[in-house]
Order: sequence, then structure tokens, then C-alpha cells
Amino acid sequence: MQKAMRLNDGHITYLGLLAKKDGTRRGCLSKKSSDNTKWHTKWFALLQNMLFYFESESSSRPSGLYLLEGCLCDRSPSPKPSLSAKECLEKQYYFTISFNHENQKALELRTEDVKDCEEWVAAITHASYRNLATEHETLMQKYLHLLQIVETEKTVAKQLRQQIEDGEIEIERLKSEIAGMLKDNEKIQSNPATVPSEDDSEIKKIKKVQSFLRGWMCRRKWKTIIQDYIRSPHAESMRKRNQVVFSMLEAEAEYVQQLHILVNNFLRPLRMAASSKKPPITHDDVSSIFLNSETIMFLHQIFYQGLKARIASWPTLVLADLFDILLPMLNIYQEFVRNHQYSLQILAHCKQNRDFDKLLKQYESKPDCEERTLETFLTYPMFQIPRYILTLHELLAHTPHEHVERNSLEYAKSKLEELSRIMHDEVSETENIRKNLAIERMIVEGCEILLDTSQTFVRQGSLIQVPMSEKGKITRGRLGSLSLKKEGERQCFLFSKHLIICTRGSGGKLHLTKNGVISLIDCTLIEDLESTDDEPKSDKNSQDLEHLDFKIVVEPKDSQSFTIILVASSRQEKSAWTSDISQCIDNIRCNGLMMNAFEDNSKVTVPQMIKSDASLYCDDVDIRFSKMMNSCKVLQIRYASVERLLERLTDLRFLSIDFLNTFLHSYRVFTTADVVLDKLIAIYKKPISAIPARSLELFFASSQNTKLLYGEPPKSPRASRKFSSPPPLALGKTSSPNRRRKLSLNIPIITGGKALDLAALTCSSNGYTSMYSAITPFSKNTLDINKLYVSSPITSKINDDAEGKSERTEEPYFAKQDISVREERDSDPPQNDEADAEASPTKSPSTPKSVKCKTSSDFSLFSYNNGMMMSSGREIENNRSALSAASAFAIATAGANEGTPTKEKYRRMSLASTGFPTDQRNGDKEFVIRRAATNRVLNVLRHWVSKHSQDFETNTQLKMNVICFLEEVMHDPELLTQERKAAANIIRTLTQEDPGDNQITLDDVLQMAEDGKAEPFENHSALEIAEQLTLLDHLVFKVIPYEEFFGQGWMKNDKNEKTPYIMTTTKHFNDVSNLIASEILHCEDVNTRVAVMEKWVAVADICRCLHNYNAVLEITSSLNRSAIFRLKKTWLKVSKQTKTVIDKLQKLVSSEGRFKNLREALKNCDPPCVPYLGMYLTDLAFIEEGTPNYTEDNLVNFSKMRMISHIIREIRQFQQTAYKIDHQFKASLYLLDSSNVMDEESMYEASLRIEPKVPN
Repeated sequence: MQKAMRLNDGHITYLGLLAKKDGTRRGCLSKKSSDNTKWHTKWFALLQNMLFYFESESSSRPSGLYLLEGCLCDRSPSPKPSLSAKECLEKQYYFTISFNHENQKALELRTEDVKDCEEWVAAITHASYRNLATEHETLMQKYLHLLQIVETEKTVAKQLRQQIEDGEIEIERLKSEIAGMLKDNEKIQSNPATVPSEDDSEIKKIKKVQSFLRGWMCRRKWKTIIQDYIRSPHAESMRKRNQVVFSMLEAEAEYVQQLHILVNNFLRPLRMAASSKKPPITHDDVSSIFLNSETIMFLHQIFYQGLKARIASWPTLVLADLFDILLPMLNIYQEFVRNHQYSLQILAHCKQNRDFDKLLKQYESKPDCEERTLETFLTYPMFQIPRYILTLHELLAHTPHEHVERNSLEYAKSKLEELSRIMHDEVSETENIRKNLAIERMIVEGCEILLDTSQTFVRQGSLIQVPMSEKGKITRGRLGSLSLKKEGERQCFLFSKHLIICTRGSGGKLHLTKNGVISLIDCTLIEDLESTDDEPKSDKNSQDLEHLDFKIVVEPKDSQSFTIILVASSRQEKSAWTSDISQCIDNIRCNGLMMNAFEDNSKVTVPQMIKSDASLYCDDVDIRFSKMMNSCKVLQIRYASVERLLERLTDLRFLSIDFLNTFLHSYRVFTTADVVLDKLIAIYKKPISAIPARSLELFFASSQNTKLLYGEPPKSPRASRKFSSPPPLALGKTSSPNRRRKLSLNIPIITGGKALDLAALTCSSNGYTSMYSAITPFSKNTLDINKLYVSSPITSKINDDAEGKSERTEEPYFAKQDISVREERDSDPPQNDEADAEASPTKSPSTPKSVKCKTSSDFSLFSYNNGMMMSSGREIENNRSALSAASAFAIATAGANEGTPTKEKYRRMSLASTGFPTDQRNGDKEFVIRRAATNRVLNVLRHWVSKHSQDFETNTQLKMNVICFLEEVMHDPELLTQERKAAANIIRTLTQEDPGDNQITLDDVLQMAEDGKAEPFENHSALEIAEQLTLLDHLVFKVIPYEEFFGQGWMKNDKNEKTPYIMTTTKHFNDVSNLIASEILHCEDVNTRVAVMEKWVAVADICRCLHNYNAVLEITSSLNRSAIFRLKKTWLKVSKQTKTVIDKLQKLVSSEGRFKNLREALKNCDPPCVPYLGMYLTDLAFIEEGTPNYTEDNLVNFSKMRMISHIIREIRQFQQTAYKIDHQFKASLYLLDSSNVMDEESMYEASLRIEPKVPN
């Protein structure tokens, strides 16, 4: 049983008596009983929110208590009277007190007076403590507000009293002046002759004094008003808004000038040239190159004039209607943007005409162009819309929400952002063409292969070319010599099809070396060079460089072969170069050979396996393609889901080098390293999943059926890694596993230009005649299978004599044997006659003599082919599809192998020919897929580890996972020797520390500078300071990880956490600039200041020679500070020669035209170099603004990732090459010492102290 609630009865009784005495409301009321039948008269007393009732007014103890907090009190209508009721209900008035919970019955009360009833209701309603607290809070706020008003009034009254006191003082002064004037007037009146003239002059003086007084008072009041407004936030916002508009006007003037040059210096002269008798260009090509250029110029001239008119009416600036004029014309911009790629392609095509190229160079040499090319001017409109978006962002940031222009500006920004997305895609797709044309311009001799728009730029950098001795060998003792580094330094440019090797001439121009244009399809790359015994012992320097060299063997079809040996500056750089070169070689060979292998009667040159896969060129819900092809002749991805990007990375049919580099740069934006690694592991364990189903149907199509199968691809347990043994391929009853294993690797390789035209094998009464007619065109071209592989040291030992010997030994062998299956084995037991009969299904007495007497060199394509039965044309037709499919896929996957033993050169066999059952051939195809999957996984890991080592340095768990996976791969018994070697090389790269450039680190420099005491500026020479400043700038610049360049983290609120290294670089820039300004301002003597300034200018000029453009900008920006720039006396004493150098340096690092002069200087210089980081951050901001990482369909914007990756590629080029500058402790300590550095305010005060302002 629940106990009753206990209350403090004594205190309640006390409160009841207090209510009876001092209650808010007291009196008799009728209370309805609990059974709703009777009314009882009680005496009620209300105290605060408690209602007591007593039996009578004289009772000393309350009978009950009602707590009124949270209740409602309302009048209620009178109940219907019964027929027997005698009392008059008109004199009775009711009201009820309702409580807020369900189980509590309402309290019904009754009075006999309406006024009494209303007073009781009002008193109970206002009895709530909550209402009292709310009223109290309101009163307190009013009280505080009144206190503020009183304080303000006191302040105003104090100011008024001060003004009155000042006025009284002024009045007393004026009274004294008036009294003096009156006395003078009395003296004047005593002399009547001078009264009229003196009186007028005195009145004028009085009026003048009064006028001055009124003007002084007005100016003082107006000055107070103006100063109050200047200090207000609204004025600050408007000031920044005006600055944005003024900078917009300057940028628009520059843009109109660029369009004017484009139209007047190029478009109109070329139109006239197209109308000449011998036109170097047609009118159609002129229209295609300059589509809408003239219209855009007229449009922006109108926009610029309107902007000038708006600024002329300053401070009232109305800009929204200007953008309203611009928005309807955006369709003209869209046409220009969509035509941009075609425009540059037409330009590259026209430049192949020497007359046009000569004429174009003449136009570009005009002074107005300032050494800028035509493609540069054609790209300027592509960057204008992003500039407008940035301007609108800044305008909206300083435009109040209630501003009349805000909605119009937001609408204009949204429309421009839509066009900006299209522009970013077009700029991304045409960037490769513009890069190729820019490099072609830099080469003095020209380079026509760069005018091929299908060339894709991969990388560039400085390498050392080692000269060959007379015997074709190098002396390793010269590798470390300084003379070789100076004489042999080469600028190398790697493209998807060619490698360009140049030397740097005067003025930054490039000159092609002998054999400087190398076609990659003719190349063999040898990474690990082995020194021979007859070479002298190398010195210490050559030992340091022993693993930095690699060899490229070039075997052109129409000239003598030659070898090029290049040396990188570090192991990481060598690994990056060799990875990219090998991947480009694989790409170019796979593309060309697959197209030839799939050539048929209709001359379709696209491989059927790729052509039949619509997912490679048709847009879908999870992928969008651009119009440009990548290095594998497949459409580039514009937008895609993460799953489709990972699928493209592991697609065994091709691997584009540009896609791979972009993916490895940007994958952190949309996924993680663990996801990528898991995908690679999954492809290794289940390689059959790496090929789309539609292509598998083609690949596994039976050789007895010319139509493709549309069902599910054949599923076999051999497609999974859990069965490590290779599939059986029975050639005879006694075939050993070793024999089957070797045969499964015998893949047909077709090289040397043209491939077998299977369509030429038409129906004939004699199958051999048809085959002979098809083979005849290839009799002079012997296949070189070694070209298909990244060669090992074994392949490098093959010479022409060995090849000739092998060919001579094959002749009698071929004469004795028919076209049959032959396998070289060292330990296989001899086969019986039955096995030989099964292994040679084409052995026939009807073989013509004309076929038998041909040497093996004449039949190199078929001499060791798995015997093809040519008994009828129908069987040849049936064999064509299977041969093409297997051959092409073998070609596509074989390129990833790092090498093949020499003895396998002449024993490649066809897996697709007749003579084997279908299930056996499919088993071998599955084995080929497993080999291709292994090569793909190792290839991607090799690129990842060699180019992005910091991923594994910062993530120890990722590094351990990769090592564990590779160790698991190496224990696979099915692994080839070259694959095992590749896995071991990757593990060695992960576990060994790269000695790198042996340069001191930034942490070491900072640690050494902690306890030292800096010497003064005059104790150091300009050369010492320039070298140490360059060393420090490069150490700060080189450690920036490239993931910080994604997402504009340096502009976010938590920038110090997201981009600590970029913020460190910014801080270092500001610290050096402050140090220079402080050093100048510390000098009290003007001559000393001049000497210090001239010394810093000399430091800047030396930094320019050292290619440290960051330091040049640090010094010039410090000289342009207001505290330094205002020192007129100091600048007057600076020599004219120094001022000329300053002007030259400022022009070099000027931000005009998106740092056009600085960009040109970077193109014309060789690393090491320290560029200005802010230039790249501005480019990244242009890309990030208005272009999200994901589309509305949640697809990754891979086109944007490609653009950012290209900028990062240029940054990393300068990060990787270190300076050969020795660290000098004293000079670096001075540069890092911040004890004497002043802040901005202190600098200006010091400037005013040494050269005070001159009063006007």
C-alpha cells in the first residue's frame, strides 16, 4: 500500500494564517463538493500562488490548500436549474480552476457578485510564479536599457558641458576682442576725417572672424561624423568592396587588351593572308581557330566601358545591371568553349605547313605579343569566367544581405558557375595540346611529331647522358665526374609515343641532340646495368651513382640501332622515369599490335575486344566520357564513380599512363589507400573479374564458331588463385607438367609493322597456296619478340652475331621438319612416335616443295607456329576469330612482362589454332589472364611505390600490408622468374632507404639554429646570403606533400591543421620579407640604408641566377612595403643601376597576366629551381572555384582531378631536384634569426622616425 505524502503542516498553517491576514484576495466562496451534488460555503484566502480555505473567517487553522502553479482559471456558465429550484440563479456567478493533468478534477467555485467573480478570476490568473518571473525579467531588461540610456545621456551631457565651456571661453575671448574694438572705435570717432574708411574695414574684420568661427565649428562637427563612420563595420565592408571593383576594372582592361591583340595581330592578318594568291591557310581554318573571338572582344569592350562609367559615378556603384548585360551573351562563350579543343587541333595541323608556321612566328614576334604564342591568347577567354566568379564571391562577401544588388549578383554567379564547369572540362581536355605546342615552340629546330594531337605529355626533367666508348661500353669511373654532369646534362621530355632529348642553349631555348627524337615502339629499356670485368674500378662518386643509370636500346627499322644511357639524380627519380617509359612502351605496342591483329575485310582498326565493350565509350549512370582519347586510344573519363575508376585501374586490356598518374595523385580525395590495395589484391586472387563480361565472351569464343557467344562467360575453377597449378594442355599421352607449363606461356607475338592479314587467306583449292600468298609480304621482316618486353640484363647480351647464328642453325632444322609443334627442353624424356604424331597434326606428304625450301628467316612468322591445318578455306575462316581474339589479348597482356629468356624468342606458339580441344585452349587463356593480372598488380604497385613513397612513409600499416601481400605473391609456385624479380624489387624499394641527394634537411637546419647567436648583416657577403636563402627556400618548398594541394585547405579556417606545410611556406616567405624590411629600417643613417638596400638587390639578382624566384619575390615585395617605399630621401640616393635591376626583377615576378613572365622563365630554366608557390595556389583556386569534387549524381569529377594532377606534376618536378649548395651555419642562422624583426606597425613607426612626414 502506497504511503500518503508528508507535508510540513506547521509551515503550511503559518502560511495559511499569513494569507488570512495579508492575502492578495480574501472572501467567502461556495465550493462544490466532490460528489457534485452540494455547495459548501468556505472562507478563501489567496497568498501568491497558494489558495487556502477555512471553515469560517474566524477559523485559526486552514481546512485545505490548493497550489495554483500551472493551472487555468476561467468563468463558466451557470448550470441549468432544476424545476424545484427556489433560489434565483441570476444572482450566482461561477468560475472553475482547471489543472493540467488528467486525474485531477477541476475546482468549481461560485460567488454572488459579478465583480467579485471577475476579481477572483483575475487574481488567480496572475498568481503564477512563472508570470511574475517573466514580468520581472522584462522589467530588468527595461531597467538595464534605461541605465544604458542614462549613461549615454551622461556622456552626451558631459560632451555638451565641455562644448559649452569651450564656447564660454571663446565668448570671453571674443568679448575682449570686441571691447578692444569698441575702444578703437571710440578713438576713431574722435577723429571725424577717418571715420568712414576705418569703420568699413573693422566691420569686414568682424565678419571675417565670424565666418572663420562658423566654419571651424562646422568642420569640427563634420569631422566627428566622418570619423565615426570611417570606424564603422559598414564603411570597412564598402571599402573592401570598392577595392574589389577597382581590381576588377584593372583586370578587365588587361583582358580587353589581350582580346585586342588576338584580333588585330592574328585574326585580321590571317584573314588577309587567306585571301592572297598563295594562301598559307584557308578561310575555314581561320574561322575554326578564331570562332567568336571578335564578337567576344566587342562584348567585353562594351562591358569595360560600362564598368568605367559606373566607377566614374563613385561612391555610388551599381554593378548588377552590367552582369545582366553579360549573361545573355554567355551562349557566345559556350560556342567558343566547345570549339576550343577543335581550334587547337586545327592550329597544330596548320603549323605543319612551313609557310604558315613562318608567318605565325612573324606575328608572334611583334612587341605587343610580348613573346606570347597564339595558343596562349586563345586560352585567355577560358580563364575569364572563373575570374568573374572569384570577383562575385568577393563582392558578395562584402555586400550586405539587405543590399538591393545581392539577388542579382547571386543569380549572375550561379549562371557563370554553370559555364565554368564546362570551361574547366575543355581546359582540361586541351591542356595536353597546349603543353605539346609550348614544348615545340621551345625547340629551335622544331619537332613535327609534337604537332600530333594524339601525343600525351607524361613527364619532363633533367638527366645526364653518358657518352658511349668506341666499343659501345661506358666507363663507370666517369659517372661521378663534374665535367660529365655539366657536359652531359639533358632536358628530357617523355610523351606517350616518343622520348625527346634536348640540350639547353642560351636564352633558355632547347636544341635537339643527335638521335634526340626516339620512337618508343622501337625501344627496349634496360634498368639494371651490369658492369663488366674489363672496366676499371670506379671511384666513390661513381659508386654513389651506380644504381642511378639505365639504358635505352633503340632499333629503328630504317637505320642502324644505337644505345642511350641516362643517369638520374636519385633512385626515386630513376624509378619514376623507368616506370613511365616502360608503361609508355607497353601502351604504344599494345595499341598498334592489337589493331593490326584484329584487322579484317572491312578494315576496322579498333580491336574487337574493346570495340564490343560499349562501357568504354558510352555514357552511363556511373560514368561520363570526354571527347579526348588517352594514350591507349580509349576515351578519357570525365566523371565516374569510385567503382568505375577502380575498374579502369585494373582493366587488363589496357592501362593508360596519364590515367594511372592522375589516379595515384588524386585517389585520396575520393577513396583511401586501403581500398585501392584491397582492389589490387582482389584482382590478383580473382583475375577473371578484371575483364568485363562482354569482352570475356569474345575472348573465350570457340574457334569453331564465327559468331560471338552472348551467354555467361565460361566459369572454371582455374580462374581462381586457390588453384595454383597451371591448367593442363595435353599434347601427347606422355606430356610432362613441365612441358605443359612451358607451352601455356607460348603466346603469339606480332611485331615489326604489319601483322598477318587473316582476311587474305581466302578459299582456295589448295590451302597452302593461300597461306603462301598471305605470308609473302612479310618475308623480309623477321620478328623481334624481345622488343615487347622491358629487357633484363640477359637480353642486353644478345648481339647481331648471335641472332645470325641462330638463324643459320634453324635452316637445316626447318628443312628436315614440317610445320609442327617443337619445344626446347633440357631434361624432358624423349617422346614416343605416337606422341610425336599427336604433336604434329599437320604432317602431310602433300606439302609443296616451294614451302619446304624456304628458310626460317623467310617464314619467321610461322616457322614455329603450332601446326595450322590448311586443308580448306572453310577451316581457315573458322579459325580466324579465335586466332584474332587470343593473339590480341596475348599482345595486350604480354607488354607488362619485364623480360623473357632469350631461348624463348623462337618458340612462341598459338593458343588459338586448331589442333587442341576448346577446353584446353580456354584453360590456357585463363592462364594468360592470371599472368596479365599478376603483371597489372605488380605494375601499379611499382608506380605507386616509386612515385608516391611518402604514402608508405606516413602510413606504416599500409607499408606492412603491401610487403605482406608481395611476400605472398612471391611464394606462388606459378609465378614467373621476371614476376618474382619485379615483386622483390618493389619490396626492396619499400624497405631500403633511398640515399637521395644527401642534402641537409630543414629539421637539421632549424635544430642547429636554436642555440646559436646570429652575426650582423654586414658580416655576410651577398653571395653567401643568396645561396643560403636559396637552400632554405628549397628545403621548405620540397617537403610540401602533394595531397595538401587538393581542396583549397590553405583558405579554410583550420588551414594550419589541413595544410601545415603550405602554411609553413607562407610563414617563411613573410618572415624573410619582414627580416629584409627590418634590416633596412634599423639603419638610422641614410647612406647605410642605401648600402643595405643595394646589397639586398644584389642578393635578389643572384637568386634569379640560381633560379630562386621565390626569394626574388620575397625581396621585391619587402622593398614595395609602404614603410620602405615612402623613404624618398633614401630612394633618391639609390644608384640608377640598382633601380634598373629592381625594375627588371619586379617585371619578372609581376602578377600581371597570371604571372606570365614568371611562367616563361620557369619554362626556360632547368631544375633545381624554387618557383613562387602562390602562383600555383592561384591556379588551383581557379580550378576549385565553381567546380565541385563530386557531381550531383555523386560521381567523381575526374576531369578536375586531371587538371590538378598536371599542376602537381609541375610542382614535383621542381621539388625533386636538389641544389648542390653546402650549408653555411652563420649565414643561415642570420636568415632564421627573428630577434630583430619588427611587426608591420613598428616598421611604419620606424619609417616615420627616420624620415618624418613633410607638412604640406
